[in-house]
Amino acid sequence: MSRLTRAETQERNRARVLDAARAEFTERGFRDAKIDRIAERAELTRGAVYSNFPGKRALYFAVLADLAERTPEPSHPEPGRTAREALGAFARAWVTRLPLATDAEHGMAGLGRDLMPEVLADERIRRPFAQLMMLDAILLGLALERLGPRTPGGRLVRTAEVALTTLHGASQMAAAAPGFVEPFNVVSACEQLADLDLGDRWPPPAMVPPIRATDEAWSPPPASDLVRDEPARLTGDGVVTVLGLHRLSAVEDAVRAAPAGADVTAVLVTSSPGELGQLARLAIADFRVCLHQAFPMAAWPRVQVVCDETGALAEAAGVPAISDGTETAVRVEAGRIVARAEGFGAGHAAASITRG
Repeated sequence: MSRLTRAETQERNRARVLDAARAEFTERGFRDAKIDRIAERAELTRGAVYSNFPGKRALYFAVLADLAERTPEPSHPEPGRTAREALGAFARAWVTRLPLATDAEHGMAGLGRDLMPEVLADERIRRPFAQLMMLDAILLGLALERLGPRTPGGRLVRTAEVALTTLHGASQMAAAAPGFVEPFNVVSACEQLADLDLGDRWPPPAMVPPIRATDEAWSPPPASDLVRDEPARLTGDGVVTVLGLHRLSAVEDAVRAAPAGADVTAVLVTSSPGELGQLARLAIADFRVCLHQAFPMAAWPRVQVVCDETGALAEAAGVPAISDGTETAVRVEAGRIVARAEGFGAGHAAASITRG
């Protein structure tokens, strides 16, 4: 038998830690789970656990993200043909995962009940979480718009915000007051949101940074599009915007300004990939599961989302240092970076340039 490489050993140990942590969290809940018991279950040292994850909360986020990403696609999804139908289908996919009054205190059904308390407990978590929710709302709004907007301005991101607020609230009530939430009523309420005119208009950025022409090689590493759960298309013409977790709402600026047919890729980076990177994976995976059940493929949002935990894709885009406030965008044409912008509005600037 051949010896495992260092990378293979690290990957195997990471998988063992995740399996052990999932069992520990399921059996005891997040609060009562112990790193020492997780290490014992994984047959590894405490140090080996911390070499893969910076703490128990990061490990908890990673377990939830891993489960969400592995949720099987339905064999016969019934996507909506209108915004109203799609919102109803999205809500139905969401409420099927709510814990029931008959569920045990611990177990797989209630594994995520400690997520919101952990978010609320730390400002360092709340701000990125708010932006991740905004990203979900933008993605949902863009999908709704592709089914035919009913509002004069054509934007449905506010409708998506209200729908996600309703669904996240239902999740919290189902966890805090088992049996109180009536799923049918939640679905019905979300369907009716499609008929509301919330006066939604897209406000272009008040200021955009200067765009700088350049001619640089573009050799991106392989990456996964978290929205479609498939390899990201990174070699075609389009805009790549590198966004820290405090700047995710800026992805809409690039999407709205990009020419028809151009790829738009949002590269998510953070100064804390071990913890906040896991939270980003979780937020997108939870959203994707419902999106795929509710919308036909033709209505999926025209943007790719990549979680760049190692920073390799940001480096390929020429971003030397990353933080949660990063906002840099490059325009790619014919396999070369032909323009770049940095700072607030960078995505809009790179997407809207006209080249002769």
